[in-house]
Amino acid sequence: MDAALSYEDRRSAPRSTLVDAAYHAIKTSIRDGLFPPGFQGSELEIAERLGMSRTPVHQAIIQLQAEGMVALRSKRGVVICALSPDDMREVYDVIVAVEGMAAFLIASKPDDVRAPICHRLEALTAESEAALKSDNLELWSIKDGEFHAAMIDASGNGRLKRIATVNLDQSHRARRLTLNLRPKPSPSIAEHRAIIEAIAAGRPEEARRAAQTHKEHARDLIMAILKRYDVRYL
Repeated sequence: MDAALSYEDRRSAPRSTLVDAAYHAIKTSIRDGLFPPGFQGSELEIAERLGMSRTPVHQAIIQLQAEGMVALRSKRGVVICALSPDDMREVYDVIVAVEGMAAFLIASKPDDVRAPICHRLEALTAESEAALKSDNLELWSIKDGEFHAAMIDASGNGRLKRIATVNLDQSHRARRLTLNLRPKPSPSIAEHRAIIEAIAAGRPEEARRAAQTHKEHARDLIMAILKRYDVRYL
């Protein structure tokens, strides 16, 4: 989605569409570092930088504040919240639990429902593997993220998805920061396939364990890198 809508689109689009566009534009800008941790700016400044009007930006910022990504401060405007390594560990602890439950729920579904889900997850894993073979870590990161988002979405649990989305957005900061500092993530491919195998076989507990173990490995690796480089905030 483009960060800004055309003038005609802005006139005709429902308010909810404009707010959604502003929400995704601001969140993407935070995830990608355009608005880095500690950034301070007025709602008007943010709206102008994104080419959007102030009203939907204001509503989007209220939503992002509820998710812990920004804070509204008197006389300081909007502040992009920084996360400490301890915060990031908590974020990953939540992801471990949520993705484990997502895998459990998918593996509990009937065979004819699981099959297309596994096909999609395997396709994304194959794309991740191809990206690693070409040493394209940026593409690997994108496809890896799509794998986890697809698994959460396939769980069919809307509340689980909302919890996951907030925490995955926050974990993206650590992933982006450590992408070129970590060993080549080749083991993640085998771990993805272990999750898929358990889901395809309809073994919920095994699928849960595989998904949780996978994210625990990612958490422990990222936390070790943050400690090694004495990262104080993200």
